[in-house]
Amino acid sequence: MAPGVPLPPEIQLAQRLAGNEQVTRDRAVRKLRKYIMARTQRAAGFTPDELLKIWKGLFYCMWMQDKPLQQEELGRTISQLIHAFQTTETQYLFLRAFWQTMIREWVGIDLLRLDKFYMLMRLVLQESLKVVKTQGWEERQIEQLLELLTTEILHPDSQAPNGVKSHFLEIFLEELTKVGAAELTADQNMQFIDPFCQIAARTKDSLVLHKIIRSIFETIVEQAPLAIEDLMNELDTQSEEEEEASDGDEESSEGEQDLHDTPPRRLPAGSHRANPEVDKEQVWDDEENTGPVLQFDYEAVANRLFKLASRQSTPSENRKRLYKVIQKLRDLAGGTFPDDDVPEKAYKKLLEGRRERKKKKKKRLPTLQSQNKKGRNETETSSADPSPGIKRKRSRRRDEKAGQRGPPGKRRKPGARAKGAGVQQPARKRKQPLPNEK
Repeated sequence: MAPGVPLPPEIQLAQRLAGNEQVTRDRAVRKLRKYIMARTQRAAGFTPDELLKIWKGLFYCMWMQDKPLQQEELGRTISQLIHAFQTTETQYLFLRAFWQTMIREWVGIDLLRLDKFYMLMRLVLQESLKVVKTQGWEERQIEQLLELLTTEILHPDSQAPNGVKSHFLEIFLEELTKVGAAELTADQNMQFIDPFCQIAARTKDSLVLHKIIRSIFETIVEQAPLAIEDLMNELDTQSEEEEEASDGDEESSEGEQDLHDTPPRRLPAGSHRANPEVDKEQVWDDEENTGPVLQFDYEAVANRLFKLASRQSTPSENRKRLYKVIQKLRDLAGGTFPDDDVPEKAYKKLLEGRRERKKKKKKRLPTLQSQNKKGRNETETSSADPSPGIKRKRSRRRDEKAGQRGPPGKRRKPGARAKGAGVQQPARKRKQPLPNEK
């Protein structure tokens, strides 16, 4: 480039984003957000090369950031830049440029910086799912996002390192649960995992196959008890709301006059609820609640996997491992939990919740304390002489070496005469018993 010609705005921002001073980097991030909003309002938007330059600056902006809390804050700020784009097309271009940048720069990341880039990948995936959520989980939008992710990361022609593939598969269901578990239906969840079903049936990468089975399919099996419990709670809530609505319609005319006639009842001063124990239990339940879980039609997932695994083009190793998953899913669809992963006792404990287990542990404490007290009382006399047998053996050995055998368990004083056999010993006065010994 000729001297005196100003650099393009993307390069200028990238240089400031990778600056040494944190103040310079923070200002560059704020200016970048405004620049994106202004640029995407035009018809032209961004080109893929321009977004790659911007992401290179953002990558080194994250590289230079120290301290975990500030790293997380910067990661959220960077990942939320996707919402500054005004069109869906530019949002997906921005997302594609991110994954291409991570794949290109991954080899140069040292071990000390891996964690913050793992976090950045998680946050960007979360925000990309929120983009689909804001558009009402449209089928076309879900397809576009999944096509982008699988093409850039899991496709056989992709240059993605194993670390990127592995981490993406580990976090996908977790982030989908955080963003859409409360809204997504079983059919929509099936659409989200369908690309992984296809890849698992045809991939020749053993790492990808293992991670898909472990992080996608086996996670679905493991979460089945929680998903069923969540579904039952939702059905109970709906039935209660319907009953309250029907009762309210019938009693509205009768209760209207009663509301005018009877004065409002007030609670005594200083009291808030009738039963404080119920409130404590409710708060405890809220703390232990893990939130909604993704719902799946296990029979539909099993049928889809069987259709893909039974093809002649499916490698034998893939077919063998997928058939095991299919059997577990069919057992779940029939109401039977596999003994290997979710035995009956563990399933009951999951339904009871951790609160019940904590109560049981608390009830055992008094008995253990009482046993400890009894044990202390019984061993008070023995604690003064913890090993009398050892002392007795040592004294006998010493006496045998001296040619005389003294009374067991007692030592001879140094310089005392050896007592001959048959010598009568003077009688000793007996100790008076203590009051507590009587």
